[in-house]
Amino acid sequence: MVDEPVRSSCDPALAALFATAKPRLGAFEVCTTSQPAPAAIPDGFQTSAIDHLEPLDAFGTAGSYDRARMVQVYAGRRADVLHAWRLANGRFESITAISPYPDAHFTALQEGTLLIRWTLDLQ
Repeated sequence: MVDEPVRSSCDPALAALFATAKPRLGAFEVCTTSQPAPAAIPDGFQTSAIDHLEPLDAFGTAGSYDRARMVQVYAGRRADVLHAWRLANGRFESITAISPYPDAHFTALQEGTLLIRWTLDLQ
C-alpha cells in the first residue's frame, strides 16, 4: 500500500456518473489508477476482503450512469470490489475500489481501478 493512489487521475465527469451529485454530507471524488485495487489503497486504511460482484451491485444506485449500458459493457464479467476506510486528523474517508471499470462512454472495460472516495470533515 502507498500513501496516496499512485498515478491516479481524478475526473469530475466520472464523479457525475458514479457518485451522488450533491451529497448531504461530505464530498465525493472519483479517480482512476492503473494499479490493482489492493495496491491503490493508501496506507492507514482498514480494508475489506475483495468481493466479486455483478456490475450493478458494485456501482450501486448513486450517480447518473446508464444501468443497461453498464451491464452490456461488463458482458457477464464481475467486478472486483474492495472497501476501505479510515479516521485520521478529524476526517473520515471511505474508498470503494472497483476493477475493472468502464470508460466514461461505456464502450470498453479499463484494466486498473476506479476509486470512489467519500470524505467527511468531523471538525
